[in-house]
Amino acid sequence: MDVLKFNNVSKDYCNKGESLEVLKNIEFNLIEGQIIAITGPSGSGKTTILNLISGLLKPSKGTIETSGEIGYMFQRDHLFEWRNVFDNVIIGLEIKKMLNDDNLKKVNRMLDIYGLKDFKNSYPSELSGGMRQRVALIRTLAVNPSILLLDEPFAALDYQTKLKVCDDMYKIIKKEKKATIIVTHDITEAISIADKVIVLSPRPAKIKKIYDINLTIDGERTPFKSRNSKEFKSYFNAIWKELNNDEQL
Repeated sequence: MDVLKFNNVSKDYCNKGESLEVLKNIEFNLIEGQIIAITGPSGSGKTTILNLISGLLKPSKGTIETSGEIGYMFQRDHLFEWRNVFDNVIIGLEIKKMLNDDNLKKVNRMLDIYGLKDFKNSYPSELSGGMRQRVALIRTLAVNPSILLLDEPFAALDYQTKLKVCDDMYKIIKKEKKATIIVTHDITEAISIADKVIVLSPRPAKIKKIYDINLTIDGERTPFKSRNSKEFKSYFNAIWKELNNDEQL
């Protein structure tokens, strides 16, 4: 079942009286439990797509159909340094006036399951970068969104931490069965985590190609295992070539 559908969506910005076309005729759909990665050149409108889905922007043309709540996790974790982990996680519930016994039980369950049981009373400054990202993700999931939007969630992490956090977050997303769109410049990240990869052209961005990612993996899929699959290099080379065919990178 579709939880998100882009129907011939275009987006223009007005700049000093001139119209700047950022997105042109974007069409794709997202189904329940699916992860889609969007990649493309810098300035091609990847984050604009997330802002359109979340309602922060309106399309200039076309329609966007969504089902249920949207959860948006930005590149920076935006944790409040004066609130402990538990209080950071429940802030969305407070804002939406959804603080009740069931939701608080859910928050405690996620903190326990995802390795933060002993850090509920810790403050963000006491956490590693990877732990902060887990807290930010659980905060986003606490309001029970149907669609999860991730904007370069691993960009601020060093390579070793990125690999670990990518695995952790993938497992959480899959366990919670959330339909997810992740924006990333990192081709290896896109292939390792996504069921589909959408490649955008330079601005005005069109969809150049959508890759269905089918990897041979022993046991349960994780991003780390995905990177070691025999098909991984072929997908990487194909997407790299698609991006490298453009005059702009």
